[in-house]
Amino acid sequence: MPKAVRDVPPPLELLCLNALWNLGEGNVRDVRRVVAEARPLAYTTIMTVLERLVRKGKVGRRKAGRAFVYAAATSRDELRRTAIRELAQGFFDGSEEELVRFLRGGEGKAQAAAAGVRAVEEERIDTVLL
Repeated sequence: MPKAVRDVPPPLELLCLNALWNLGEGNVRDVRRVVAEARPLAYTTIMTVLERLVRKGKVGRRKAGRAFVYAAATSRDELRRTAIRELAQGFFDGSEEELVRFLRGGEGKAQAAAAGVRAVEEERIDTVLL
């Protein structure tokens, strides 16, 4: 079975994108220096990840002398929106309102129904005691 295509990049690609968003633009050495603060990786690994991001259209590049200079082709906020849509689709039946309710610590539909039943039961108990 083929893998589902995701618009949200995997962690290593996201690490390189974060480096480019912070730098504005940079060559492989620049990106590696920023990424090394979180995860020391080989130069060739960073180069491979950046090339993969170029093929996916998430990063652009231009030739500067003998090296390439990379820059993010997608904004941080655009990728955040995409990730939130994927999260909502996968875990909240596509409802961003349910996601927001969950993040605020609110009750989901099933929890709200259970809370309603408890409230009715508590009201009955109060009435019986009077």
